[in-house]
Amino acid sequence: MKASRLLVLLIALIAGLVAAMLAVKMSSKPEAPAPVAVAPAPPPPETVDVLVAAADLPMGKRTGAGDFTWQPFPKAGIVEAYVTRGAKPDAPNELANRLTKTSFYRGEPIHEQALIAADRGFMSVLLTPGMRATAVEVKAVSTAGGFVLPNDHVDILLTRAAPKAGNGDAYVSETILTNIRVLAVDQQVNDSKDAAAMLAKDTVTLELTPRQAETVAQAQQLGVISLALRSMRDRDQPLVEDDSNVGGAVKVVRYGVSSTVSIRR
Repeated sequence: MKASRLLVLLIALIAGLVAAMLAVKMSSKPEAPAPVAVAPAPPPPETVDVLVAAADLPMGKRTGAGDFTWQPFPKAGIVEAYVTRGAKPDAPNELANRLTKTSFYRGEPIHEQALIAADRGFMSVLLTPGMRATAVEVKAVSTAGGFVLPNDHVDILLTRAAPKAGNGDAYVSETILTNIRVLAVDQQVNDSKDAAAMLAKDTVTLELTPRQAETVAQAQQLGVISLALRSMRDRDQPLVEDDSNVGGAVKVVRYGVSSTVSIRR
């Protein structure tokens, strides 16, 4: 056999082997992954328009229609106290010209029970049932440097002239009431730090029991009232009132006439 014919056969054999290898390699290629089924997106939750504060509303503010706005809330989270557009579509106008009994933050749902008619006494609404509001004349120096604010709790101190007997101090001080809630400072009933800090005040309105009100009234006639600011962590302590009628006696001399005055505790 001629050499040229053998060369042609050899080339053909090599070409066949290459073709077979390519065919095997292509046949072993992995199949494309099957498409993954995409779950349909859940429908958006049903919402209800709820009346909320359009801006921060401090306690005691007279409201206007612009102080309220509607905001969608999930229907599942609606509570009975919320004001909804479906129940009161004209609520912003209906709730205007009222006083806020408590503070509201921007975006906070409005509770109609926390808004009172502007023609009613606001201080009487702030009072705890059974308590009395009593005003005490004070100065900044006797109110923790002017840092006593509404809703703070204080101790009440009485400074008076000491009895003349003996060679003791000319004046004595004693704590006559403790853990007393401050309702207002002058005519201010909210605790805005920017408005109240470092301002000289003339009166502080305190929340007292009837017996405590008598004690404070007597103390104001005997000497100077001072307020000692308490920590916020003390304000939740229960009120303990002494049932005794007389807490002490003070000898008072007026126009040359000596008399003894009892202080109720």
